[in-house]
Amino acid sequence: MTQTKNLEVWLRGPLPDVPALLQPVAHALLQAREEVGNFMQDFPDELLWERPAGVASVGYHLQHLTGILERLFTYARGEQLTEQQLAYLYAEGKPVGQDKQSETLVQKFNEQVDKVLEQLRQTDESTLTESRRVGRAQVESTVLGLLFHAAEHSMRHVGQLLVTARVLRDMGNGNGNMVD
Repeated sequence: MTQTKNLEVWLRGPLPDVPALLQPVAHALLQAREEVGNFMQDFPDELLWERPAGVASVGYHLQHLTGILERLFTYARGEQLTEQQLAYLYAEGKPVGQDKQSETLVQKFNEQVDKVLEQLRQTDESTLTESRRVGRAQVESTVLGLLFHAAEHSMRHVGQLLVTARVLRDMGNGNGNMVD
């Protein structure tokens, strides 16, 4: 029998207290957290803001992962963004200028995942099809649409982060061969 910890999160079974229809969202966010945590271990801060071939930096992806979860879950609650949230959005991709930047950004992402998991636990499934307005243009979505988009958007950025980090590590090691 396969050990549960070796399985992807979605194969480990339902999460306690998360509504059944929101299990895939919770699983994706926990998978994102695990992958970021594993891949960012010992990631050199001097590479955090590098942009190989002009792609977004690892630092940007870490900031964006945290910010997008906060913003999309704010909309899912039926709220609009605060000035603080907008300021964070406009600062994404800019170095934060502190020691252990990688570690700090990963920790902030982990904390945000904890916050949104709690919101998922508190979400009544009967509200999932309720309309929500997004952004200044007040584009219409639903609670479920926002929560699903938060999960898929997060996984997209995790994939981009992993590739960029891998390229940067290999470039730093003088290894142009990225085949394992």
